[in-house]
Amino acid sequence: MNPYEQKRRWKFLLLAFAIVIGAVSLWYSNYLVKGISAAERTRAEIWAMSNKNIIEITDINDDYITFIYSIRDSLSVPAIVTDENDSIIYWKGLDSTKTNYQLEAENVLESPLYTRKTYDPVYFKTQLREMKSQHPPIVITKDDGEKWYVYYKDSSLLTQLRVFPYIQLTVIGIFLLIAYVVFSSSRRSEQNLVWVGMAKETAHQLGTPISSLMAWTELMKSKFDAEDDPLILEMENDIRRLEMVADRFSKIGSKAVLQSHVVYEVVEEYVKYFKVRASDKIVFSVTGDKQVEAMMNVPLFDWVIENLLKNAANSIDGQGRIEVNISEHLAKEQVFIDVIDSGKGIPRMKFETIFQPGYTTRKRGWGLGLSLSKRIIDNYHKGQIFVKDSEPGKGTTMRIILKSNMKYEATTS
Repeated sequence: MNPYEQKRRWKFLLLAFAIVIGAVSLWYSNYLVKGISAAERTRAEIWAMSNKNIIEITDINDDYITFIYSIRDSLSVPAIVTDENDSIIYWKGLDSTKTNYQLEAENVLESPLYTRKTYDPVYFKTQLREMKSQHPPIVITKDDGEKWYVYYKDSSLLTQLRVFPYIQLTVIGIFLLIAYVVFSSSRRSEQNLVWVGMAKETAHQLGTPISSLMAWTELMKSKFDAEDDPLILEMENDIRRLEMVADRFSKIGSKAVLQSHVVYEVVEEYVKYFKVRASDKIVFSVTGDKQVEAMMNVPLFDWVIENLLKNAANSIDGQGRIEVNISEHLAKEQVFIDVIDSGKGIPRMKFETIFQPGYTTRKRGWGLGLSLSKRIIDNYHKGQIFVKDSEPGKGTTMRIILKSNMKYEATTS
């Protein structure tokens, strides 16, 4: 199995596991909430019955009266008693600063004044409306047939318990997000070090055999008087090609020098080099804007074009075409380089995966070409590379976006 397919499956499994944990947490919290809510409902009903008994007390001993009052005062949740017209008769557990009870001073002789709390009718209406929205009322039927309604709302503990799971899951989610960003950044840093180390080591290893080959070709030309021999000339072309490859690897990890070049000329020159080494059943063409310029490092940019052309050629079975179209977006001052082929195409779900290191559909491929291309365009040219369009069986369009080096000024009439 492809390592990225396996990685995707693990991500889905972990996501499913996280969803299950979250669902179980919410279910259990809801179970506790229902239990506490039922207990509070029972206490509210007992409180309502105690109020009814207090109202109907006529000839009962003091101990029973004390017991009834102690039950009434034991309710720990805010409650309001109203008549059939929603007129408030009694309340408990509300904001004590908004009632109209008179409070006698502790020492009447020293301060015979009475203090009165502020009465806020809007506050009571708001509390009553909130209680109605939370629970159905408990009905008290008096001996004379009049009905009183007891409303109550959740305790602060129950309210906090309802919200706590969501706060907990949010905190866990933020923690996991931060951990993911930190570990991803660390992983990318390690990958960059590996890329740079491998590239520079490859350039170093290529240096010795290239120098040796150059010496051998010079020796062959002088010994056999073969300055114009086509085989030796072709060997020299390949040696120069190896030098360019080594130069590319040596630039990985170093600051690339960008210079202004006509994009069409750079692309056309490399396409000419590449097509003689590709199948003669594939038709190559370069079209579009021949004037637009962009800042680029030609050896590295040729590497990107090479990888795209190779992938395009490998996706074509038998006859086909590969077109490189160059266009410019004047408003954004960007250059578009589209590599269009008539090959097998890419499934939409693979549009991002193909740029990951090690991903390949070929048995002998390393899966590094597009990953390197993305690094070269993103990191060194500050551009973009992506799959613009693709459909299995109908071909693919890969797009490179570079910053145009040509400035335009708006004309005035």
